[in-house]
Amino acid sequence: MFTSAHSSPFGRAGGMASAYARVGVETSVEAASPHRLIALLFDGYMDALAAARGALRQGQVEAKGKAISRAARIVDEGLKASLNFAEGGQLAEDLRSLYEYLALRLTQANLRNDESILDECVSLVEPLRAAWREIGSRAPAHAN
Repeated sequence: MFTSAHSSPFGRAGGMASAYARVGVETSVEAASPHRLIALLFDGYMDALAAARGALRQGQVEAKGKAISRAARIVDEGLKASLNFAEGGQLAEDLRSLYEYLALRLTQANLRNDESILDECVSLVEPLRAAWREIGSRAPAHAN
């Protein structure tokens, strides 16, 4: 259902602390299995939405926009791009439809400053994220 993902940055960070964190993330990505890469994408998506929610509540329009854009890029350039339609069949098609819907809703959340849409986007992905974790915990060690 998923193809091998390639490392690509989803955001810029400044400062030494951010650079250190970025190196840590890049190291984990380079050593990660394809399954772990998808898990990292789900985690990054949730982190971006949490940042967007915080920025929205604090009236930080630019930060909100950047966080929502990061979430949308993770969906489009990471999750959606990693789908394997040849092997994934209907499930891959359904996930593509979900990811396209998420992209639309994230755009609407950004334009409308609507936290309830962010909540919807979290609730749509959290079951996938949980299922993906469960699959990973059952997979043989060499497959992770």
